[in-house]
Amino acid sequence: MEERRRVGYSVHRKILDEGAVDLMAEKSDSKTTLSEKLKTSLRCSGPRMKSCLLDSFPVLSWLPRYSIRENCLGDLISGISVGIMQLPQGMAYALLASVPPVIGLYSSFYPVLIYFIFGTSKHISVGTYAVMSVMVGGVTDRLAPDSNFMVWDNETNSTKVDDVARDEERIKVAAAVTFLSGLFQILLGLVQFGFVVTYLSEPLVRGYTTGAAIHVIVSQLKYTFGITPQRHSGPLSLIYTVVELCYLIPQTNIGTLVVSIVAIVGLILAKELNTYLSKKLPVPIPVELLAVIIATLVSWQVNLEEKYGVEVVGIIPSGLKPPVVPDTSLFGQVVGDAFALAVVGYGIAISLGRIFALKYGYKVDSNQELIALGLSNSIGGFFQCFAISCSMSRTMVQESTGGKTQVAGALSAVVILFIVLWIGALFEELPKAVLAAIIYVNLHGMMKQFMDVPALWRSNKIDMVIWLATFLFTLVLNPDLGLAAAIAFSMLTVIFRTQPKYSLLGQVQDTDIYRPLEDYMPGILIFRSSATLYFANAEMYQDALGEKFGVDITKILSAKKKLEAKKKRNEMKNAKKAKNATEEPEREEHCDLAVIEMHMDPHPSYPRAIILDLSPVNFLDTVGVKTLRNIRRDYGEIGVEVVLAGCQTAVVDNLQTGGFFNDKVTKSCLFSTIHDAVLYCQSDTEESQTKVIYNINTHRCTLKQCKSHYFLKTFLRNGLTFWKICVLPFLPRL
Repeated sequence: MEERRRVGYSVHRKILDEGAVDLMAEKSDSKTTLSEKLKTSLRCSGPRMKSCLLDSFPVLSWLPRYSIRENCLGDLISGISVGIMQLPQGMAYALLASVPPVIGLYSSFYPVLIYFIFGTSKHISVGTYAVMSVMVGGVTDRLAPDSNFMVWDNETNSTKVDDVARDEERIKVAAAVTFLSGLFQILLGLVQFGFVVTYLSEPLVRGYTTGAAIHVIVSQLKYTFGITPQRHSGPLSLIYTVVELCYLIPQTNIGTLVVSIVAIVGLILAKELNTYLSKKLPVPIPVELLAVIIATLVSWQVNLEEKYGVEVVGIIPSGLKPPVVPDTSLFGQVVGDAFALAVVGYGIAISLGRIFALKYGYKVDSNQELIALGLSNSIGGFFQCFAISCSMSRTMVQESTGGKTQVAGALSAVVILFIVLWIGALFEELPKAVLAAIIYVNLHGMMKQFMDVPALWRSNKIDMVIWLATFLFTLVLNPDLGLAAAIAFSMLTVIFRTQPKYSLLGQVQDTDIYRPLEDYMPGILIFRSSATLYFANAEMYQDALGEKFGVDITKILSAKKKLEAKKKRNEMKNAKKAKNATEEPEREEHCDLAVIEMHMDPHPSYPRAIILDLSPVNFLDTVGVKTLRNIRRDYGEIGVEVVLAGCQTAVVDNLQTGGFFNDKVTKSCLFSTIHDAVLYCQSDTEESQTKVIYNINTHRCTLKQCKSHYFLKTFLRNGLTFWKICVLPFLPRL
C-alpha cells in the first residue's frame, strides 16, 4: 500500500500572546450595548418586514411557487390516503382521550388546516396521536371520573353513569388542557426555545413512547374484553388497572372478545399483505378503512349491540360545532399536564420532521414548528379538539404515496370534513372493540422498540440505562410525571458522563502537536482537563493539578506563612527587648529544622512553569475564574509561573468580566496555542538567571525530630522562667 504523501510546512513568527493577537487582528474592546441591540432588533424596513411576514406565515413563501405539474397528483393521492386513515385513527384515539369519537374527527380537521398555514415540514401528518391521546385521557378521567356522574335508574333500581353529562364535562377538560398546551408551545416558540428538544435524547424519546404504548394497550383492554373497570389516575395507576382487569376477566363478554380477535387477526394479515405487495401497488390498501366498513356492516346486520352486548360507537352528530371559549377555571388543575403535552407533542413532531427534512434536503424551523403546533392546539381548543402531534404511520403513508408538500395534509382535512358533514352517522354501529384492535395493530412499531435494549447494550450502556429508566418511570409514574423524572435522570447521566479526565501533555517529536504522552517537557507541566471548568468540578481541577504537580502546594504555602509569621514575632520580640535594657537579651531563634531556602536548582524535582490547556473549556463561571486566579497566585508565590493556552473567545470574555485581569495580570499570560506557551516558558527560563523557587529543606531532621526539639525548647524556656520568678527572689532569705 502506497504511503500517504506527507507535505511539510514551516512557520516563522514571534511568540504571540492574547494581547499581541488582539493587536494584530485589530480587535475592538467596544461591545454592543443592550439598548443598541434592542434598537437594532426593533428597527423596521421593507425587506425586514417581508422576511418577518414570510417567516411567520410560511404558506406565503411556498404556495405561490407550488408546481401543479410536479406535485399535484402525488399530493392528491397522498391526501386522500391519509384522510382515509384519519377516520378510524381519529375515532380510535378519541377513546384513548376518553371523549366521544366525533371529537377525534374534529381533532383531525381543524389542527391540520392550521398547520397547513404555519407549519414548515412538508411530509409529517399532523393529527391525533396515541401517546398524546392517552395523556389527555389521564387528565379527563382524573377531573371527570365516572363516580361524579352516577344517577339513579328507576327501571333497573340501580345507579348508572350519566354518559351525556360525563362526556360534556370531559370535552371541556380536554379542550382546556389542549388550549393551554398550545399557549405553552406558542410562548416557547416566541422566545426562541425550540432548542429544548435537544435535551430529549433518542433513547429517552423511544423509551418514553414505548412506556406510553403500554399505557395505551392497557387502557383499551376493557373494550377488548367487554368489561368496565374503574379508571385509576396518579402514580402506580397502571398497576392498579392491570390488577383490577385480572379480577374482571371472568366477566368477559364473549361476543366482544370474538369481535376483537377477528379484527386483530384480520388487520395483521391485511397489513402483512400490504407490505408484501407494497412494490406492486401504487397506493397501499386502506386496511383500517376496510376494517371499519366491514365491521360496521356486520354489526348493523347482525345487531351485535342488542343480541350480544357488544358496545358500539353510538351517536355521531353531523356537521361542525361553533367555537366555544375553553373553561379557564380548569387551567390551574391542568397546567402541569398541559406543559407535558406541549413538550412531548413538539418533541415527537420535530424529531420526525427533521428526519424527512434531511432526507429531502430542506430545512425545518424548530421555533416556527413550536408556533405552528401551538396555534393548532390553541385554536383547536376553541373547537373542542384534544391535543395533537404527528403520527409515524400516517407520515409514512403520506410520504410513500407521493406527498411532497403541505397540500397533502390540507386535502386529508378535506376528506375528514366530507365525512363529518355527510357520512359520519353511518359509522354509529361500529364496535369499539374494532377501534381498540386498530390501536393495537398500529402500536406494533412501538413494540419493536424493545429491540433497542440489546442494541444499546452493545453500543452504549448508559443510553441503555436511560432507555430502561425512562420506560420504567413512564410505566410507574404515568406519562406526565414519568417524562419529568426521565428528563431529570437524563440530566444526571449527562453530569456523570461529563466528569472531567485530567492528563499531562507531551510534545510529539519534531512537531508543534501535544498529546498525552509519557515523555513530558523538562521543567514545564502542560495540564489539560477534558471538560469545561465550572463550580461543579473546580475543586477537583485544583486537586488534580496538585497531584500532577507532585508536591502538595498547600503544605508549601503553609510552611512559608508560618516562617513569615515567626520572623515577624521574633522581630517584635527583639524590638521589645531593646526597649527593656534590664532584661537579659535572648538569642534570636532560627528554625534549623525546616529552613526554606531560595536557590537555583538545575534539576528541580518539580516544574518551573505550568501551562493550563483550556481548549476544551467553552465557558467559565465565577467559580471557574476564581479557581484560575487562585492557581496562578498560589503557584506564583513559590516561583512557578502559570500561563493559559487555547482559550476560546468566550472564555477570554469570561476572564475579563470575572476580574481575572488587573494591573499585574494582563493578557500576556494567555496564548493562542500550547506551542506558543511552551516556547515562551522555555525562553523565559533560559533568560532568567535569578529566578528562584521555594524549596523545603528537610535534610536536618524528620518531622518527629522537629516536634521533639520544639517541645525541648519549650520546656527549657518555661523552666528558666519558673526559676527567675519563683526561686531567685527567695534565695537571699534562705
